[in-house]
Amino acid sequence: MKIKFTLFTALFVCQISFSQEIQKKDSITSNELSEVMVTTGTRTERVLSSLPLPMTIITSEAIIKSGVTRLNEILNEQTGIILIPDESGFEGIQMQGLDAAYTMILIDGLPLVGRSSGVLDLSRISVGNIERIEIVKGASSALYGSEAMGGVINVITKRPKKDMFGGSLSYRYATFNTSDANANLLWKKKKFAANLFANYYSTDWFDLNKSTPLPNMEGYYNSTIQPKLYYDFSEDLKLIVSNRFFNQKADNAAMIESEEYKGDAEENEWNSQIKLEHKWNPKIYSEYEFYTTNYKNDSFLKDENNVIFEEAYYNQWLFRPEVRTTFSINEDKLTAGIGLNYESLDRTYFDQNVDFNSQYVFVQYDYNPSEKWNILAGFRYDNHSEYASQLSPKLAVNYKINPNFSLKGSVGYGYKAPDFRQLFFDFTNPSVGYTVVGYNVAKARLDEFEEQGQLLSRVSGISFDKPLEAESSVNFNFGSFYKRNKLRMDINAFYNSIDNLIDTQVVAQKNNSQNVFSYFNINQIFTYGIEYNSTYSFTKEFSLSLGYQYLIAKNKEVLDNFEDYQYIRNSELQTVQINKSDYFGAYNRSKHTANVKILYTIPKIKTDINLRVIYRSKYGMFDTNGNNILDKYDKFVNDYFITNLSISNNISDKLMLQVGANNLLDYTDPEQIPNLAGRQFFARIQYNF
Repeated sequence: MKIKFTLFTALFVCQISFSQEIQKKDSITSNELSEVMVTTGTRTERVLSSLPLPMTIITSEAIIKSGVTRLNEILNEQTGIILIPDESGFEGIQMQGLDAAYTMILIDGLPLVGRSSGVLDLSRISVGNIERIEIVKGASSALYGSEAMGGVINVITKRPKKDMFGGSLSYRYATFNTSDANANLLWKKKKFAANLFANYYSTDWFDLNKSTPLPNMEGYYNSTIQPKLYYDFSEDLKLIVSNRFFNQKADNAAMIESEEYKGDAEENEWNSQIKLEHKWNPKIYSEYEFYTTNYKNDSFLKDENNVIFEEAYYNQWLFRPEVRTTFSINEDKLTAGIGLNYESLDRTYFDQNVDFNSQYVFVQYDYNPSEKWNILAGFRYDNHSEYASQLSPKLAVNYKINPNFSLKGSVGYGYKAPDFRQLFFDFTNPSVGYTVVGYNVAKARLDEFEEQGQLLSRVSGISFDKPLEAESSVNFNFGSFYKRNKLRMDINAFYNSIDNLIDTQVVAQKNNSQNVFSYFNINQIFTYGIEYNSTYSFTKEFSLSLGYQYLIAKNKEVLDNFEDYQYIRNSELQTVQINKSDYFGAYNRSKHTANVKILYTIPKIKTDINLRVIYRSKYGMFDTNGNNILDKYDKFVNDYFITNLSISNNISDKLMLQVGANNLLDYTDPEQIPNLAGRQFFARIQYNF
């Protein structure tokens, strides 16, 4: 471990030393990234360097040079972001130590639905038409409500900005017979404009562990079609109509009691938006938006005799009209919005189709009392049909010490509403016999079990009289931003305190000795850490980027009642007492994550070499010694490096060839990280016109 982090320390010192030496010789300011205009953090256009919130931008150029094709792949290379697979194999975002359920995923500012156990499958999003990705870290419920307690990731797609006809065609082939084909067409003439994006992706299964009967991943293929139309009635009145259609088919297989079952799984997603942009006068600008989306997932399994063993379905709808208006007051901006959400879900293990509805209003004031100060203050109020109303305030401040150096800090309240599963789930495992019931249906289900004589006992003191409360958090961020000449550096310290964490708890025991579980507000957790990012361009042809995150995530209940967890069984099955300092923290969290990115251009042959090294320190997945917490004596997944390399050659202004390898050093751990494939070579061709 010391050797590995000595490497990162040496690179950091080298970067600073080079920057100090070369800055004396070259006073040219060159940091285009700091001047990027962003919208996600404030819902108005702001220069990134002046934003008082911790935010990361991934540009289309960076995506192309990396050679990746799916959203999960490019996010996994970013500082402070870890992709965590759930039991279904989908990878979800972990930011600032918070689970995937707490990060909202947007495409052009519009939320996606279709989460499995709180996880949204990011591999269903192609990066072939992305202009940039904006990542806001920390509580963002003041603008976006539930699911934004940990942050927001907004995927912004390309759009024509002047009279033109152009676009790109690309094809990428990789290991495991993986194909990715893109067509992105952009057209604009006078008042009309259009964008059509199409993507096809397919991959075969891969198997890294021959001792198990099933492969690590089954084969699948999907397609995405995304048409957009724009019409300018005038300079002050503009219409946008956009749609997105996604379809995926996959092989489905499972081992149940040593029997193998096979079948298929199909996903369908549809997003549609109509938006009117209206500039009333130079000081008042409004947006009127209606958005609807539907996500379906159907699957089945058959036995060896081709008899249906299991069928599952998932059908979720979201309807959201919203109106936003921004008032310009000298150098300041006041933004206000009002809207409503209507959600419905029909899925396996629900007795009936269930629905939520909520109304919300938000207000934000972007205040600039002087050239040095920027203050961002706002709140959002949500009135919901199934849980208590929520008020989510936020305050952020940026102080520019000089043109090159600024300090920023923010405090915000975030919340995460109980989801459909936590309220209405009703599942009994047919082979084992345990039952999980949602909070809203638990009392009636337990009464039914009791009437049928299935219950041995109920846990005393359990009551379902009060509504399940929304999880809530207080988030603090404090950091700095520095840029001078060819060096760009930012650092951010964060702290999250989460109350009313929703978790499962035993509520009864059946006659077969199996437990009945339901969901309750039982835990309080906290996370804190520090994140560092820097980029230095030694020359126009060579740049080095470093990223590092230190993270602690723990359960306050464990620390306050450690006497309940201080005894473990060692490998000799002896009872041993441990100290509070032996408590490692939350599952699936690494204390250290880091990355090194090197970009080198050879102008004579128009070639870019892009090397990325991603490091993750050890983390624990399960309690292996019987005390119900993760301590240093449990079994851990070892720390590891992943190395990705891409080489791009611009044969002409219009034609690019690219080759590379993900996981270049072929690191695998089939038993503990089954979703991590081995070395994957790829080749790509792209034609721009």
